[in-house]
Amino acid sequence: MRLGLGLNQSRMTDDDMRFARQAGVTHLHVGLHEPQPTTERMRTSRERYPDVAHSDPDDADWSYENMRDLRKVIEEHGMVFEAVTGIEPAHWYDVLLDGPRRNEQMEMLKGILRNMGRAGIPILGYNFTIAGVWGRKSTTASRGGATSPGFHDPPQPAIPNGMVWNRIYDPELYDEENPKGFVGQISHEEFWQRFEAFLLEILPVAEESGVTLALHPDDPPLPTLRGTPRLIYGPDHYQRMLDISPSPSNGMNPCVGTMTEMAEGDIYDMVDRYSRTGRVAFVHFRNVRGKVPHYDEVFIDEGDTDMIRVLRILKKNGFNGTITPDHSPNFSGQTSWRTARAFTLGWLNAGLKMVNEEN
Repeated sequence: MRLGLGLNQSRMTDDDMRFARQAGVTHLHVGLHEPQPTTERMRTSRERYPDVAHSDPDDADWSYENMRDLRKVIEEHGMVFEAVTGIEPAHWYDVLLDGPRRNEQMEMLKGILRNMGRAGIPILGYNFTIAGVWGRKSTTASRGGATSPGFHDPPQPAIPNGMVWNRIYDPELYDEENPKGFVGQISHEEFWQRFEAFLLEILPVAEESGVTLALHPDDPPLPTLRGTPRLIYGPDHYQRMLDISPSPSNGMNPCVGTMTEMAEGDIYDMVDRYSRTGRVAFVHFRNVRGKVPHYDEVFIDEGDTDMIRVLRILKKNGFNGTITPDHSPNFSGQTSWRTARAFTLGWLNAGLKMVNEEN
């Protein structure tokens, strides 16, 4: 097993990449889906709704040329560009909503996979959800009062039209003060049908491009969030995804923290069960205390899960992929993103070395 790190494209400075390599990171996972409005419509929308993220498909971040150039920079720092993490919400809102632009957006997603394959990037991490990651607030539940996200059963307002994944994709439709309707409520079964149609259509392109799709579980892992259904919120849901297609491109990105948060199931059984399938692309590591609807993210060595035990299960089952820290509590008096990650990376580096060398 090897040590990875997720970086948003805006953090791919020489200093941040030197930090990653100095911390023992060998594989980078890059988020390209940052709210960087490039059209006048999006810039105007940001001025109107400064506290809400925006989503704009009209950029070059997802081009072959950008991915090629990012790979070159990463390799110059002695690391591997292993994964793109997340899909720009404006690229596929009607895939999630089954709207009129679904077919057009599916072709866009296929083009992204071909760009990735051409650039030699083998994994696309994604989460098939309408509400996205929502409802977490900063708490001081970690050791020494360190701040980190927590979820404590907040009120769940409906999602206004023009938004998915907490991002405005249509500023002409979205109106925060006077919503023009809300995202329609559908059944879990209908949402699974949308997901299955997406997966069966996209997998042949992923296979021919040499790209593995890695599905992240829903965080928070509730059956519904803001009135919309979730897919992977319980211990058996990954199996339903795997049963849709045996394609090796149909993979998982299990998150130990999210799976620990699930109301049902045992984290060690889940890790054992799914790592034996050979379909785990990479694993997110973070620790939590509690389960939905009340939990707090904490330091990697102080939560409900024995993370060394998880590493040993992965090794026993032959997993040889990348372990990446997810979120990290902030240290007192420090504002540097690197400081928060340094502790987790150092802990993981030592844990991986110990487990990898065990008989």
